Formats: sequence, structure tokens, C-alpha cells
Amino acid sequence: MKSYLVSRMAAAALVWLAAMKVLAQETNTLSPDKSAYNLFNPVPKNLLRDLSPDRPDKTEAPYTVDAGHFQVEADFANFTYDTSGGTRTRAWQVGDFNLKAGLFNNVDLQLVYDSYLNVETQGSSGKATQSGWGDLTTRLKINLWGNEGGTTAFALLPYAKFPTSTDALGNNAVEGGLILPLAVSLPHGFDLSLETAVSFRKNEAGDNYHEDVIASASLDHHLIGKLSGYVEWFSDFSTESHAAWIGTVDFGLEYLLTKNLQFDGGCNFGVTHAADDFNPFAGITWRF
Repeated sequence: MKSYLVSRMAAAALVWLAAMKVLAQETNTLSPDKSAYNLFNPVPKNLLRDLSPDRPDKTEAPYTVDAGHFQVEADFANFTYDTSGGTRTRAWQVGDFNLKAGLFNNVDLQLVYDSYLNVETQGSSGKATQSGWGDLTTRLKINLWGNEGGTTAFALLPYAKFPTSTDALGNNAVEGGLILPLAVSLPHGFDLSLETAVSFRKNEAGDNYHEDVIASASLDHHLIGKLSGYVEWFSDFSTESHAAWIGTVDFGLEYLLTKNLQFDGGCNFGVTHAADDFNPFAGITWRF
């Protein structure tokens, strides 16, 4: 019975995705053909898509960087504060970035580096400070439809994390997963971004791995001038024994200074015991 329900749900999901793709194709018939462009044959500047970074919200975007172009998405500063079980944690992250390269019209390669981290933990046994560099993650975004416009867009985003951290700031394990981002254009200028992801992460104790299931939704709208804002719901459920559910409600602003330069800032607020209390940040996206 369980396998029957799973197969029916999978079939329904495939039908829904196919319908979304058809809808996107019907509204995208006038887009220019850019299939001949690649990393070594860049898309002309007059044919570049609108800037669509994966930041500042946690929900990834399904749009890729145009072939032959590069994009840097980075934090100026990122602060996390949390109190749990009598322990207070304050963490600073500076200069973490996602460097993207457009390989083909619908594929980009991404290198995500956690850069400099400083974590201060204060508990009953005293204060401990860790300071150093974080892990490196490689990602490959493959847009299946909607890159050049349309009502919807969808992509596959597999990734792998490699343990490059210092001062015990990581778990010294190779991890990976698959992210499925979907964008939907709504009436009255609203843009809805949805994400489902499955990650394979190392258990806190032992050498075994477990699955994490992430689901999020972000609603974005133009506010005034070049300023936009978003509100987001983020959920991370772990299958590891005794692991608690992480949930946050997030808010942020985006200011598009030029076609290729955007500044942003926001704050994520934990709404479950396992989530960090709050996490303000500010950053930048630059395409070149």
C-alpha cells in the first residue's frame, strides 16, 4: 500500500511538473536562441537575463548565470546569535561567497566557500572561541525550463561539500545532496520561490549518515524605486535520531543599483527551539 501511494504521488508530481513546463514554453516563444553560447563564447551584454541571485533568502533560484559570464554573491558580514540549554553562542562570518560561472545557456558551476568564521560559546564550563576557515561546496545548477522568461522556472541543483575547515569549525566529512528550486510568477507583481532539497549529512556521533529534508517558500515583491523585499518560511527536518526540527521566518530587502549589481540585507528569526535565535546579514551580488 505504501509503495502504491508513493508511486501515485511521484506520478502526480511528474504530471504537475510537465504542466508547468508546457505553461512556461507557451509564454516563452519569443525568447532569443542562446544555445550556441558557452563559457568561451559569452552571451552578448544586450541579451543578458535579469539579475537573479540565489541570495539573500535561503530559497535557491532556478535561474542560471548566462554562458560566458561570472557572478559573485557574498556576505559583507553575517552574525548568528543563539541561546539553548544554558549555552550562548555568537558567531561571525565575514566574506563567505558563491562564485558562479556560466558554462552553457542553462548550466552554471558554483563554488561556495564559508571563508572566515569566528564562533564564541559561553556555557557553565566557561567560554571557548573558535576562529578559522570554513568548508568548500561545489554545485552545478541545471535549468530545465524558464530561464528566458515565462510563468514558471525549474532547475536541478546537485552539490557536494568538502571538509576544508580549520579549528574544528566543520564536521570533517564529505556531504552532498540535491536541491529542486521552482519559481512562479504570481498576479500583482508577486514572485514566489519554492524549494525542496534532500541532503546526506554525517551523524554527530559515529561515521554513519542521515537524510535532511528541506522545504522553503519565499515571497518577493517590488516596494519602491529599485527596492524590493521578501518574506520567507524555511524548514529543515533531520532523520537523525533525537534531532530537532529547525524552522525560521526570514525577512529581507534587495536594492538593484545597476543591471549587474545588487545590495541586500535581512534577518532570519528562529521559531523552533533547534533554530538559531536570530541571524542578521548584509551582502552583495555582482555579475561580470
